[in-house]
Amino acid sequence: MTKRLLAEFLGTFWLVFGGCGAAVLAAAYPELGIGFVGVALAFGLTVLTMAYAVGGISGGHFNPAVTVGLLAAGRFEARDLVPYVIVQLVGAVLAAIVLYLIVSGRADFTSVGGFASNGYGAASPGGYSLTSALIIEVVLTFFFLIVILGAISSRVPAGFAPIAIGLALTLIHLISIPVTNTSVNPARSTGVALFAEGPALAQLWLFWVAPILGAAIAGVAYRSMFGDD
Repeated sequence: MTKRLLAEFLGTFWLVFGGCGAAVLAAAYPELGIGFVGVALAFGLTVLTMAYAVGGISGGHFNPAVTVGLLAAGRFEARDLVPYVIVQLVGAVLAAIVLYLIVSGRADFTSVGGFASNGYGAASPGGYSLTSALIIEVVLTFFFLIVILGAISSRVPAGFAPIAIGLALTLIHLISIPVTNTSVNPARSTGVALFAEGPALAQLWLFWVAPILGAAIAGVAYRSMFGDD
């Protein structure tokens, strides 16, 4: 269990540091900004690389919603849920701390601003409502879990799951960055919300409820439609 929890910590740290770091440090960098597409790729690549690096040890969740979805699908033990979620949160928060230390070291630093946090209403990049945010986070997390469960199934060739999962997360970000800045991961949302300015902490509840709801529905639905694997 110690090795599994360490793997989850490292994977979640890398996801938040790599994905949110790309958004904070590189997305709008003068003349060389990577934009939404670059940030989407960064998130996908963090999951793809760490799934290959440590996924064989812990299962490569790096996300409390994924852990809940796998539990609902019968692919994870309930007794391990709380330890997994705790280390995922620790990894996310420590990644946000490191990122904050880097950002605050800039010569003209005044504030962190939104700090790649998730939000709706005025905190949504595109000004989308609470209802829009709730729907898109539930739907995208649902399909993220469907992809994960299908990719790790014994019915498909082994060894390619991280590619499918990483590409799915990239697509999810391409769809939803304008709506919520893309969560589908409560740990990712929590880490940066602790440092962000604005309503990130007040709105954090949505980015726990919606991803976990979408993931739980997906786990039950996949098991009902395709059976235990």
